[in-house]
Amino acid sequence: MASFSIEDFVGDGVLKELLPKLLEEGWDDVPTLKIMNSEDMDAINMTQHQKDALEIRTYLHDRALMQYGDKLETSRKCLPELLNLSTMELSSQFGMKRGHIARFTDRTNACTDPLPKSYDLGPRKNTGTSTRKNSIQKIQSIAKSFGGSSTYNDRSLEESLAGFKIKDGYVYKGIVAAGPAKARACGCIQPPPVVDSVAPYAAIENISVQRLTPVYKIGMEPLVKSKAPPMKASELWRDKPAVLLCIRRPGCIMCRAEAHQLYAKKPIFDALGIQLFAVLHEHIESEVKDFWPRYWGGVVILDRTMEFFKALGGGKLLKDKFLSGFLLNPRALANYKRAKALGIHQNFKGEGEIKGGLFIVGKGGTGIAYQFIERNFGDWAPVAETIEICARLQNQHQDQGDSSKSSQEYK
Repeated sequence: MASFSIEDFVGDGVLKELLPKLLEEGWDDVPTLKIMNSEDMDAINMTQHQKDALEIRTYLHDRALMQYGDKLETSRKCLPELLNLSTMELSSQFGMKRGHIARFTDRTNACTDPLPKSYDLGPRKNTGTSTRKNSIQKIQSIAKSFGGSSTYNDRSLEESLAGFKIKDGYVYKGIVAAGPAKARACGCIQPPPVVDSVAPYAAIENISVQRLTPVYKIGMEPLVKSKAPPMKASELWRDKPAVLLCIRRPGCIMCRAEAHQLYAKKPIFDALGIQLFAVLHEHIESEVKDFWPRYWGGVVILDRTMEFFKALGGGKLLKDKFLSGFLLNPRALANYKRAKALGIHQNFKGEGEIKGGLFIVGKGGTGIAYQFIERNFGDWAPVAETIEICARLQNQHQDQGDSSKSSQEYK
């Protein structure tokens, strides 16, 4: 799977010399760099060769083929020219393997769901209110278009959002989602039950957590040198809403795939004013180094007492055995094949039976808007659903702010 390290992304080609300028202008992480438009490129005086290199590397990153970046770039061909080469030419000139050629020439099938072409933040320096408002509206329409690629097509996006609203003093009642349950081993093994009500806010606000990594930027140290002191979880979303991805095991191929797919949409979450956090329940430093920033470039926090994981299970940890929960579970095996197809590496270090999930928490003490429970190993919250909830969350906060401002004006 393509790394979120920007040094890995630019490689040893013509973009490498641009790193100081990219950092100065705020293009300091891979997901943001990949949405650079022509006006942004002209603003930092990129040459045509550099523009072509960025287009090639963005395309390769979406298809987990970054190992060919330097070779393709030095050919000085643009992406359309490369895509029109024959299989024999791609193999002989660039040493592409047959399976990689198929992935390279298939323009419709990216390993990571790329940002749609219709999504455009405009020039980086334009941060006016009207532009931001238009961007949010565009993001909402894009989020709905993601629904067709959701893993769980048997439950529509609209149906899953039916209960999402604010009432009772602006406390989010929230919704709970989980993959469908099916009996295993010809009906001999029943799937473990999951809670059908959102966790109470009190279950997560006072959890003691510790930051293990910062948000990744160009040239940043791989880990925080002096570990941050413990803090209350509520500090994380005091000023902005947050998405918290609870990782079962950072070396797991399915957990890495989920984290990578979610973080690839960082520009959308940034535009919505949403923070991204990955939550671990055990600290193995080598595993954190392998996980960040390759598969996840955001903040990683440690929940030693596993309270976030308990909250997902209604107060107790959701656990499953390897035999019954994976080997005898067709849905878990399908999740594994899906992750393996993305070219992700894995290991078996750490505890792997405690299931994870995802929370979307509103700003301040407003509560939990959404939680997703990993019923089967490798289930992940549909990205379309996550973005849509965040878009609605942001708009409701914006509407409340506008209403408050209007009432102030008439006083």
